[in-house]
Amino acid sequence: MIWNLRLVAANHGIWKASEMQRRLAGHGLVISAGKMSGLWSGKPASLKLDDLDVICAVLGCGIEELLI
Repeated sequence: MIWNLRLVAANHGIWKASEMQRRLAGHGLVISAGKMSGLWSGKPASLKLDDLDVICAVLGCGIEELLI
């Protein structure tokens, strides 16, 4: 399985982890800098389904675009 957050975010004009973190917070999902770094840089060790729903809502994408 490939975690594709960075590419999907770039396709929606989000180039920095800090920008993604701000947008997630705007939708009620506050993520620590360390966890955001893990989400942005590589394959996350774990991710709650509710958090995945918020990420999809922020990016306007489906889960299948984030998890290949």
